[in-house]
Amino acid sequence: MIPLVDLTAQYHSIKQEIDAAVLSTLTSGHFILGPQVTKFEESIASYLGVKHAIGLASGTDALVIALRALNIGTGDEVIIPAYTFFATAGTVMSVGAKPVIVDIDPQSYQIDVSRIEAAITPKTKAIIPVHLYGHPAEMNPILDIARGYNLKVVEDNAQAFGAEYKGKKTGSFGDIGCLSFFPTKNLGAFGDGGGVVTNDDALAEQMRMLRAHGWKKKYYSEMVGYNSRLDAMQAAILQVKLLYLDSWNDKRRELAHRYTEKLISSGVVTPVEREWGRHVYHLYIVRSSRRAELQSLLKERGIASEVYYPLPPHLSIPCRKFGYKGGDFPHAELAAEQTLALPLYPELTETQQDEVITAVGEFAERYA
Repeated sequence: MIPLVDLTAQYHSIKQEIDAAVLSTLTSGHFILGPQVTKFEESIASYLGVKHAIGLASGTDALVIALRALNIGTGDEVIIPAYTFFATAGTVMSVGAKPVIVDIDPQSYQIDVSRIEAAITPKTKAIIPVHLYGHPAEMNPILDIARGYNLKVVEDNAQAFGAEYKGKKTGSFGDIGCLSFFPTKNLGAFGDGGGVVTNDDALAEQMRMLRAHGWKKKYYSEMVGYNSRLDAMQAAILQVKLLYLDSWNDKRRELAHRYTEKLISSGVVTPVEREWGRHVYHLYIVRSSRRAELQSLLKERGIASEVYYPLPPHLSIPCRKFGYKGGDFPHAELAAEQTLALPLYPELTETQQDEVITAVGEFAERYA
């Protein structure tokens, strides 16, 4: 069986360092926040080239806390792409705002910047570009639009840690960048974890308060906050993994480019990489009008695959109240019907990859 991702292989590749980091945390007596988290936050800020990084309990919490820090709430609107993990829309709704949805570029799966301006109303307060699958969104036009309309930009960088737009790390462009350290991410913890980054001192202070019950001083709440703190064990593990991130991302890119080269005549559509972006291939996404048949053949060959995502947010039950319907965002809907993730992780061997490539080739012959 070839898995979609093999987390145990990654662990065993750096087992000695991970075990030492875990043992050090256990003997330190610091388990929530503390020096391990502070060190990791400083490392993340340095890596991304920002002033502040704040560790949180999840990437979803990162989006909620970012929106809260920007005072976005009831009656406000936030522009998001039509094709993304539901949390991008769900967190907007959770603070009382309305997700205003914009269709995607059908090749890169990023928000179609040419459609953003038409979606702006007097109620619009922010734009959330999502660097989906590890490919950067086109940030300069987004930032230009935001400046022109006095809007905030919150980057959903959950899937693109280490990606670059015009030589600068994604997550560092907007007012706030949101991170996820879910185990399968390019930089993944051994449990849930997330974070926010910013260059704004006031926003950083707000978000530190929001992650811990609205405290500046312990037990003295100044606002209604959350219990959303990155624990020390995850920070220690992530600190070790951060040292390997660039080499792992390089390996992802190498394997992705090999897939693309070998699958060029396979009958599936392979990913694009825009000239201004550095894709880090959190997922290697192909598409086919016969996705079900492709996935079935892969399963027959013992190869895992996954659909990301089968239902665009606008067609979800929580979004029905906004009046969205099928056909509103055709590029996103077609992507949801046709896209499929193939196995990709830094420890994937060429032998394993060749099995995947051979199986996709069989699919092409069978359904030519």
